[in-house]
Amino acid sequence: MTTYTDTNILLCTLGQSWAVIPEAFALLDPGRCPIYRHHPDRVALDKLRRDHQLQAVHEIWVCTTDDPGLDEGLARLKQWRDRLLPEMPLRIWRTAEVQDVADQVAGDQVRELIYRAVLLASERTGKEGRLYLSLAGGRKTMSADLQRAGMLIGCSALLHVIAPPVGRMTQAMKAAEPETFTRPLTPDDCDGLLPLVVGQGRRSELLDIQEPGRSPITSDCFPLPENGGAFVWDRQSPSLPEEIEQREREGSRLLGNFVQILARTEHHENWRALYRLSPSVIERLRRTRLCDVPRSLIEKLPKADLHRHIGGCLDLDGQRRVGQAIWAAMTSLERDQALRQVKPLLKAREWEWNWPALLKEKGHRAHNAAALLVEATNEQLQHNLYEVTEPRHGLQDSERGFAAYERPGELSGSAVLGHPAALEPYARELLKAARAEGLRYLELRGSPQKYRETLPEQIEFLRRIRAVARKYEEITLGFIIIADRRSPKTLPEVVQLAIAAREELDDFVVGLDLAGDEKQDAADAPGQIAQLFEPAFRECLPITIHAGEGTPADKIWEAAYHLHADRIGHGLTLKDHPKLLQRFRDRGICIEMCPTSNEEVVGYGRDRSYPLADYWQQGVPLALCTDNPGISRTDATGELYKAAEFWPEMTLWDALAIVKQGFTHAFVPMKRREKMIKTVDHQIYEWVLDSTQ
Repeated sequence: MTTYTDTNILLCTLGQSWAVIPEAFALLDPGRCPIYRHHPDRVALDKLRRDHQLQAVHEIWVCTTDDPGLDEGLARLKQWRDRLLPEMPLRIWRTAEVQDVADQVAGDQVRELIYRAVLLASERTGKEGRLYLSLAGGRKTMSADLQRAGMLIGCSALLHVIAPPVGRMTQAMKAAEPETFTRPLTPDDCDGLLPLVVGQGRRSELLDIQEPGRSPITSDCFPLPENGGAFVWDRQSPSLPEEIEQREREGSRLLGNFVQILARTEHHENWRALYRLSPSVIERLRRTRLCDVPRSLIEKLPKADLHRHIGGCLDLDGQRRVGQAIWAAMTSLERDQALRQVKPLLKAREWEWNWPALLKEKGHRAHNAAALLVEATNEQLQHNLYEVTEPRHGLQDSERGFAAYERPGELSGSAVLGHPAALEPYARELLKAARAEGLRYLELRGSPQKYRETLPEQIEFLRRIRAVARKYEEITLGFIIIADRRSPKTLPEVVQLAIAAREELDDFVVGLDLAGDEKQDAADAPGQIAQLFEPAFRECLPITIHAGEGTPADKIWEAAYHLHADRIGHGLTLKDHPKLLQRFRDRGICIEMCPTSNEEVVGYGRDRSYPLADYWQQGVPLALCTDNPGISRTDATGELYKAAEFWPEMTLWDALAIVKQGFTHAFVPMKRREKMIKTVDHQIYEWVLDSTQ
């Protein structure tokens, strides 16, 4: 079926009075057809146009019979068109050999023409166009058929024109010529002539049902002559009204079959409310590639992020504002000392690679970082934080290794969070960014033990973040405590922090993570760590493990079996272990995939195939996450598009189901998670309706 766009069509039935067509047309396009300019109710007509968002039309279509008595009226209609709108297409279909709707056979012929014309017009208007149906012309049965077709097939507005009784009609209107309807009528001529909007039609979802032996209804199956002319219908041929009526009788069964077929072909359940959409909207979502959807739409989509590090989440502007907060809290002496320490950097465009060590050599690291954030130029910061590591692809194997990936975060995270004045502005900045991304749920992860020394201080650190988060009611924020696999001796303290903070802060701490370079694991590290994690297991604390980003799938196996992981961060090599992949699918263990950082760190996407599509199509639960959005200059929307870059066939339907996975696998108690999912389910449904209009 050919796709058309932005075509507005006025479709009319016609009897003896050809003037009803310009009378309806003038309501839609008062600029080109100004007959109502002096109408006594002109203010009301203007309001009618605004209320119903009526638009000028590009084509006029007419359905009528083969009655020779209509020839003169059609000739006058063409004369009016030629005088006023010579370039506008005027398409006229007439039922061959049917001159009057005098019996059932003739009525069926006319009805078939009307339904097919409405169907064809609904396709020609395309996604953005409008279809207007005028009920003012022809016999009552023709108007009734047109109204019924519009209600079932869809139209933007059903129009009608109330005409004054013949006794009240002025002589000028009785003798009206085509020229009469090209200029403003006098108030007397307009008196009693009133165009109306009497309703609109929404396309029945039954028309778009597809099941074995039954396809969606299109004009290809119920054709008309292309540009008007004689319409011939053999009753042995398919009847459009009868097909629609048949579908209405079988409506419940057809819709049920459609949903069942859809469910059988899906690897992951989508949002429940989406299955209430019409089949045509669902099929549009399933055909539309995400990469073809405007970013502005996806930015408004409610989303979740399950894997975001506190140390790498701020963009440069956010880092600067945190630096300014620290700077404002510093004494004059502290500022002078910090400026002396970073003076060599402020005087140079390009800094030596080991410049972060300078911030730790002398003075307070947070003070020195603040001095750079406040005093360095944007050009200096952009160049030395980002540009020196470009292109950001496969940095783990570059000359400078993982440090090149982390370089944009050197003035964030540990560099500033040790300062008391940094925490609240830091939390505000990350939550403002999350809100701008459309996040409704965010799991932030970090190591409070790196920023505060004692357990009470670490819990207070988390409490202050929670206090800021409570001011952002549209976002649910949870915190995951990170333990470092490279420091087994510190693990008991970290596990105790996670347990104590979860108990004291009303489930604000939602889980425990194990991170750090997997390549540095000791041979017996998984067994050791499992013993140290035992208190977390007893408290049923949810566990996520960084595993399989650049290491063999055995590391993922260890995380799943030794450490009872509920989720895996990255998990890129899971594809190399088919049995384990099957196990993940069966147990519902979610993979936290971070496409941009996976490209930057490991080099996926260019020389290495990213496994997202494989995992999805094999039914493995996965969520798209940002990892370190400030470091990678991305956000939740950007990760969806990066995933679509790796998997070009990803549809909008796929993207919505992936977004749901982020909420489904949140480390939130079931009751709260169900409530959150129901709320977002409704928001997603409304988003789809707004986006597909």
